[in-house]
Amino acid sequence: MHGAYKIPGGKLVVVDLDDQDGVLRNVRVAGDFFLEPDEALDAIDRALEGAPSDTDTAGLTARIEAALPPGTAMYGLTAEGVAVCVRRALTRATDWSDHRWQLVHEPPQSPALHMALDEVLTAEVAAGRRSPTLRVWEWDSPAVIIGSFQSLRNEVDPEGAARHGVTVVRRLSGGGAMFVEAENTITYSLSVPASLVSGMSFADSYAYLDDWVLTALADMGITAWYQPLNDIASKEGKIAGAAQKRITAGGGAVLHHVTMSYDIDAEKMLDVLRIGKEKMSDKGTRSAKKRVDPLRRQTGLPRGDVIARMVDSFRARHGLAEGRVTPQEAARAEELALTKYSSEGWTARVP
Repeated sequence: MHGAYKIPGGKLVVVDLDDQDGVLRNVRVAGDFFLEPDEALDAIDRALEGAPSDTDTAGLTARIEAALPPGTAMYGLTAEGVAVCVRRALTRATDWSDHRWQLVHEPPQSPALHMALDEVLTAEVAAGRRSPTLRVWEWDSPAVIIGSFQSLRNEVDPEGAARHGVTVVRRLSGGGAMFVEAENTITYSLSVPASLVSGMSFADSYAYLDDWVLTALADMGITAWYQPLNDIASKEGKIAGAAQKRITAGGGAVLHHVTMSYDIDAEKMLDVLRIGKEKMSDKGTRSAKKRVDPLRRQTGLPRGDVIARMVDSFRARHGLAEGRVTPQEAARAEELALTKYSSEGWTARVP
């Protein structure tokens, strides 16, 4: 069995092993990381040799840490990262390079249709009828998108939303509310097979699926990092927030979507969203305006150029072919947009 795992913010780890009668045998760890002393690598292999193959990530991590020689220094490598890689080998996880990625970037669409497209395209990936997809969103109107489990009345001021012509929709995934405007927001979705994040914890999968974005931002001069559980941040403040939904039907799939602030209208946002003191208290800031750091100011680039550079960065790392929403997918999404995502029953399902 073979597993590979690019540690977010670190290096690539690969593991080759056999599963013989429920225990790990012939374990060999390698990668482009840095490790001192040399004997530490043999110690890691020995620690994993003979471990029960159903040992979870925490258990494997503990075995590795206990076996490391005193004074071991790891650069781009962690004991947990090796453990995740072992679990990926055992579950026969796939890697980015195992898939043919498709880009969908279509003209502006309504907020409800965007919610529906996420559901439909991810279900198609789970069913094996669509290749893994990066979809870049374009908005035809301002919107607030609330998380699947949020209270509508607690998150949105209906008078403020009406005053600014803001449509309120509820998405499939959890997480917090997003305030979006067509030219001020960059939003994208990854619809990926479950095998891509196999062996990872929920939190690990966020960091793993966000890693390419950090490279894209670095290429534009922004030093950014993943901030658990679901934010991308820089020293100047928050850049983006992510959310996920797992699809268990078919072969399984993960919807991972991210909203990035290009140039936020903070006054309007505060007029539409009800941002409570409790939510702000754990962010270490006195003003909601400081919570989002617009990309326009940090890059000096037009929004379209930021998107183009992000897409180019993804293509350079993983390959990316031009794609489209099929007529069948479009028809299903339009039906869902009307019957589910535009309905009061769904939008106010948590009043």
